Amino acid sequence: MNRHSCLILVLLLFLFSPAGKSQISEFEKAQEYFTAKGEVYFTFQIQTKTELAALSKIISIDNYSDRQVFAYANQKEFLNFIELGYTYTILPHPGDLLNEDLLKPDVVPNSPTTIWNFYPTYQQYLDFMNGFASSYPEICKVVLIGYTVQGRQLLAVKISDNVNQSEAEPEFLYTSSMHGDETTGYPTMLHLIDYLLTNYGTDPRITQIVNTTEIFINPLANPDGTYWGGSGSVTNPKRYNANYVDLNRNYPDPEDGPHPDGNEWQPETVAFMAFADSNHFVMSANFHGGEEVFNYPWDTWAKLAADDNWWQYVGHEYADTVHTYAPPNYMNGFNNGITNGYQWYTISGGRQDYMNYWHYCREVTLEISDTKFLPVGQLISHWNYNYHSLLNYIEQANYGVQGSVTDSVTGEPLVARVYIPLHDIDNSFVYSKLPTGYYSRLLYEGTYSIQFTASGYFPKTINNVPVANWEATLLDVQLVPLNIGLPAEKNKPGFSVTPNPTQGPVEIRIPEDIGTSANLEIYDVKGERVWINTFESISGIRQIHLDLGFLGNGLYFFRLINLSGNYTGRIVVY
Repeated sequence: MNRHSCLILVLLLFLFSPAGKSQISEFEKAQEYFTAKGEVYFTFQIQTKTELAALSKIISIDNYSDRQVFAYANQKEFLNFIELGYTYTILPHPGDLLNEDLLKPDVVPNSPTTIWNFYPTYQQYLDFMNGFASSYPEICKVVLIGYTVQGRQLLAVKISDNVNQSEAEPEFLYTSSMHGDETTGYPTMLHLIDYLLTNYGTDPRITQIVNTTEIFINPLANPDGTYWGGSGSVTNPKRYNANYVDLNRNYPDPEDGPHPDGNEWQPETVAFMAFADSNHFVMSANFHGGEEVFNYPWDTWAKLAADDNWWQYVGHEYADTVHTYAPPNYMNGFNNGITNGYQWYTISGGRQDYMNYWHYCREVTLEISDTKFLPVGQLISHWNYNYHSLLNYIEQANYGVQGSVTDSVTGEPLVARVYIPLHDIDNSFVYSKLPTGYYSRLLYEGTYSIQFTASGYFPKTINNVPVANWEATLLDVQLVPLNIGLPAEKNKPGFSVTPNPTQGPVEIRIPEDIGTSANLEIYDVKGERVWINTFESISGIRQIHLDLGFLGNGLYFFRLINLSGNYTGRIVVY
């Protein structure tokens, strides 16, 4: 007998037991939802919070407070849950709570510039996204991330002053509604796109944000769930995708492996993972509903992130700014509007932990409405509560320590690891990106030692790097190749250093094509330049005499730079 048959047998025995008979009506309600939506929303109580870890691997926990659990499940998950013997209550599905009257906008939209007090049809959504790009082609373009189970498009717009180039700037991502019935972020992100584009060039703050950041915004990450009732309306949205899978449990997990939910990666998951691979996001946020809170890493385990102090600082900045523009009861729970994910309730396979751990990004989960499926009459209010904080959060991507990592000989950009000894844990380090060599290490204020490493290069550590909140510390770094100087005598006839090793005095022979002047630089093995001199009018001079006795014992690299090229080599001082 297979496991599914066993579960059915257990269910039948349960239903005809004294405890089961009292819940037949609840079970029948669940079956109605499975027929209509393929998922059910329910609540139950637990004895201790420690039960959540095991439950989270069976059902999709949605909220938890004071021993009360709210959760979703598809039919298979629900059967597994029933086997545990909890007493449960089926709740009205959040996606069924609004009728058509509450979804009608006061102003009918017909262009990319409008009042964002409505949920667009799916075709309107596509038209708006493409309309943004066609109306502002210099700073906006549409990016196709991929397709859903039902063939709908997963779209983002990129907003940047040089939108068709990859610049030495932080890449930033906002994405919303991977739970299809949590809809507040969907029109909010369309509103944000419109706000950035229409204010660029006239509002100094918006212009600065766009000029210094490559911004990607994906308003709708689960269109099959949001348009479960049909592409003509968001009526009757659901949480899961069309395969009845919770997309926010479907990602590789740092603690629980590649498939923590037991499902194959969904088309939406595969598309977003490829999207993350092809970009270099420094910061990100994904929008949800059902609570009002800034939920920061980690979700999967109890240990705190390396930059927990930075997360709390940025989270309180978001929530405190919201408090300035919102009613007193908005985003005021938990720790005054913020929470560590695990301290709230643990999940596995979430997008937040995936981006932080596997892509060295700083992603947060933002819950921006207690009501999952918000009436259109409240959309503008929620925009007003949040948009100042949304801008603040984008701006944070430009602070911390940032710069470029390049080859000390060629000047070419490098992919290098940027690591803080005695601080970084659980993949909290970052990498520089090509084609620019740009990196951004977001940090809470303080003084840090930062190590730069790349394959084929000597490591380099910069000590006492100052960091201030709301400021950028610019730090460009050159790494010295391990093979510097090895091919010099073969490839540059007439160029040599003798004696080598030396106790100090050396003679550098110069090729005949060296020209009239040259710079001579000497570096230590950490890549620090320890000496530089310019030699003028050396035409006709075939050698330079130096005494390197001022250097400590060790290996050094020299570079002779002239219009005719670079001449490199090694010197050992003993």
